[in-house]
Amino acid sequence: MARAESSAPVKFLRAAAWTAVAAAGAFSVAVLAWSRGEQVSALWMVVAAACVFAIAYRFHSAWLMARVMTIDELRATPSETHSDGKDFVRTNRWVVFGHHFAAIAGPGPLVGPVLAAQFGYLPGFLWILIGAVFGGAVHDSIILFCSVRRGGRSLGRMVRDEVGPFAGLVALVSITAISVILLAVLALVVVNALAESPWGVFTIAATMPIALAMGFALRTGGHKRRVLAWSTAAGIAGLVAAAWGGRFIGGTALEGLLTLRGTTLAWWIMGYGLVASIVPVWLLLAPRDYLSTFMKVGTIAALGLAIVVLGPHLRMPALTRFTDGSGPVFAGPVFPFCFITIACAAVSGFHAIVSSGTTPKLLSRERDIRIIGYGAMMTEMCVGIMAVIAACAMDPGQYFAINMKGDALAVTSHLTALGFAVTPADMSALAASVGEKTMMGRAGGAPTFALGMARMLAGVFRGGAAMAVWYHFAIMFEALFILTTIDAGTRIGRFLVQDLLGLAWRPLGDTRSFPGNVGATLLFVGAWGWFLYQGVVDPLGGINSLWPIFGIANQLLAVIALALGTTVLIKMGRARYAWVTILPLAWLMAVTLTAGWMKIFSPDPRLGFLSAANTALGARQALNAWVDAAATAAFVVLSVVVVLANARVWWLLLAGRRAPDLHEEPFVASRAADQTS
Repeated sequence: MARAESSAPVKFLRAAAWTAVAAAGAFSVAVLAWSRGEQVSALWMVVAAACVFAIAYRFHSAWLMARVMTIDELRATPSETHSDGKDFVRTNRWVVFGHHFAAIAGPGPLVGPVLAAQFGYLPGFLWILIGAVFGGAVHDSIILFCSVRRGGRSLGRMVRDEVGPFAGLVALVSITAISVILLAVLALVVVNALAESPWGVFTIAATMPIALAMGFALRTGGHKRRVLAWSTAAGIAGLVAAAWGGRFIGGTALEGLLTLRGTTLAWWIMGYGLVASIVPVWLLLAPRDYLSTFMKVGTIAALGLAIVVLGPHLRMPALTRFTDGSGPVFAGPVFPFCFITIACAAVSGFHAIVSSGTTPKLLSRERDIRIIGYGAMMTEMCVGIMAVIAACAMDPGQYFAINMKGDALAVTSHLTALGFAVTPADMSALAASVGEKTMMGRAGGAPTFALGMARMLAGVFRGGAAMAVWYHFAIMFEALFILTTIDAGTRIGRFLVQDLLGLAWRPLGDTRSFPGNVGATLLFVGAWGWFLYQGVVDPLGGINSLWPIFGIANQLLAVIALALGTTVLIKMGRARYAWVTILPLAWLMAVTLTAGWMKIFSPDPRLGFLSAANTALGARQALNAWVDAAATAAFVVLSVVVVLANARVWWLLLAGRRAPDLHEEPFVASRAADQTS
């Protein structure tokens, strides 16, 4: 009785505390949503994101794990049942978190929110908060859970097992093709960021031997907590030294050696992807991604601290006139293109191939799905919010001038006429402040984020050259962010290719076969590497011709993943919880199908591929537009086929006309000592 009475005040205080957190978050969102015509503090965004993170992780994730997925702490994971010391390796949960976060957090949470800022700060801000909780976190956790229960199988292989051979083949082909495009795009971003940048090349190259040393230390030390702590401390010290020391490369003998052309960088990136895919995962990929996460999270935390210290105001309005699709950064209305442009910070299909690729093969306990699948997604949400602030806190005229192509005088005059005053002199002074020749037409989002981040950090760490130093640090930081996605993506692509080849001849699908690993990796790297190299040497060729379909292709992967997740839940007898995956699936179907239709058939040449083909100035541009239209149509049709195949299974299961034949591996009790958590 005494214990019950003493616990009552504790429960009351907890309830009051969580109520206060919810009220603070709701009030912050209300302030941002209702503000019109006046500048509002960016601190409201920070408070809202922190409150959403805390409540979602404390309550929503716990409910999802216990009620919807029913995770089993006693069940052995694939890293134990299929342990091979190469792909299936039981790994400390924090190392797995670092790998998973580094792999999913490519350019998306940085670039997408920056580009979508042309609609104003409100659409992207709300989509990131809502999409991450009810879309991305659910999507990532469900697919990771499904893959762990099925021996670490890929998304395409799981569709084949749970839905049927035809749907599985369509899914595998679609996922592999889309993955090639995604990795080629990401690699091109890295090349553009590191070309002629000895600082960036030095820092990223230095992470390789640091990761190798850490990998050996953790492997020989058995992932004991003391070994992990010392290895982490040494690795972080080396990483900080590499990042800081890179700025002194200029003027030394190393400057010429590390100043690489785009084509040279393309070959090096292909070689790195090849090696990272083949060598044991514990040796390079996992420790490097783990270390990279410290830089990523640490830098974003520093940015958040700078925002708290400086308290900047959002100079971009809540909504701009460009919600109608007339935006100067990219064409298309706020629906559906805000939800295509912002993917990784909300919900992204690429996460599904990571959650069914490398991560499930490293997980040591099912309970870690919560912190890795759900927690990493919510961390990425916070990164996306920081990117929104970085873009929207700068002068709107400068923001648009950076992201618009054309003559400086013509662009600035056009923007001034639209109400966003800016002059060529303003842009010249801006370029000089960060040590660049020009900031005009630096489209793509990455330079904009780097500038916004540099201004925040330079405002805290003052100094004459602080702005230029932080700007170039941010560019290097973005390249590091993306490169960690390429190494994991290439290894996952090897799994996908082996799944496809295994349909023709089973031995080719054996991931334990070294010749099979090398052959599949060469095929996959050769595919995205060709698109990359052609994109580097030809502004209209290679991946440049397919860049416009990047966003739609990525979200179609999420459509396939959520459809599979719904099928699995119904087969598990969790039909009453199927709305958890059906709601984001329905939303993404509406978004991607609308976007696909508009990208193909819109009469606006800036938006519609067919209109662009008909009004193209040259045969090359017309051909690219026709290719984009055909590829978009093909991906949409293939994805709809997979969703319809899943829907047919739902109907048969719910009507009692098909047995709920789950293809989970048999239960095996975990016998390993809990020393990796």
